[in-house]
Amino acid sequence: MYLNLPMWSLIFRNLFFTILQPGLVAGLFPYWILGSRFSETAKSSFKTFQYVATVIFIIGFAIMVYCIGLFAVKGRGTLSPADPTKKLVISGMYRYSRNPMYIGVMLMLIAEAIFFRSVNLWIYAFVVFIGFNLFILLHEEPRLTRVFGAEYEQYCKNVRRWL
Repeated sequence: MYLNLPMWSLIFRNLFFTILQPGLVAGLFPYWILGSRFSETAKSSFKTFQYVATVIFIIGFAIMVYCIGLFAVKGRGTLSPADPTKKLVISGMYRYSRNPMYIGVMLMLIAEAIFFRSVNLWIYAFVVFIGFNLFILLHEEPRLTRVFGAEYEQYCKNVRRWL
């Protein structure tokens, strides 16, 4: 059997960075913030708002996974700044927003705050959103401008940062 090492390497790198970055932000840190409330809520029966939150979470997760796939297939890289895409990704959801992956993660965090009715998770989601904005403005956009130049600048003129 022929093993395409570059593709397997890209798949494993994306899996690693997915666990490391959104996995921590939308998984482990909210779990820590909730503490014992996590297991208490898991034992109770779902309410309507929790079903709604579950749908929102699934939508956010699907957006995130789709965007990570685009980064691998179209951009030939990962979501991590340590291993960025080699090509500018402007297809799929990136035609409508320059940051759909962040939107997906934010939907997941909002869903968790709704699901657990946690003020602390709402505060955390707000802080993460501010952090995302700062990272995008201070690191991502300048790097993309340096690397992709006029192509990225034109993309910015045609596509909004968020929605």
